[in-house]
Amino acid sequence: MDALRRALGGLALLYALIFFGFALMHAGIPLGPVREPVIVPAAIVETLCVGAMLAGAYGALTGRHWAWDGLIYSHAAALGGVLLGILALAFGSGEATALLTWYHGIMATLLATGLAGAFYVSRVRR
Repeated sequence: MDALRRALGGLALLYALIFFGFALMHAGIPLGPVREPVIVPAAIVETLCVGAMLAGAYGALTGRHWAWDGLIYSHAAALGGVLLGILALAFGSGEATALLTWYHGIMATLLATGLAGAFYVSRVRR
């Protein structure tokens, strides 16, 4: 279980970096040749996802007693943010690009998988 905790903590750091990149792009700062439309609410939600994922990663990588709960909450919060983005694009609240569609689908899958892993371990630990 310790290896899974460290792996999920490392992945949480990676996810935080990805969310940060998209938050920058949605704030109007291009990352090299990659540009996304400016969507201020998306930048705010993605910044909150960065904070959640960093908190979960901190707990997991430093071995805090709340590490598994932190991973569950951080993955759930970030998944909620991604699902909110999917719904916003579905209802026409922003310009849906191919990159955004890909980003939302991949992140939702990865976060749901991490959440399932954290839930599994929390059940096994009892």
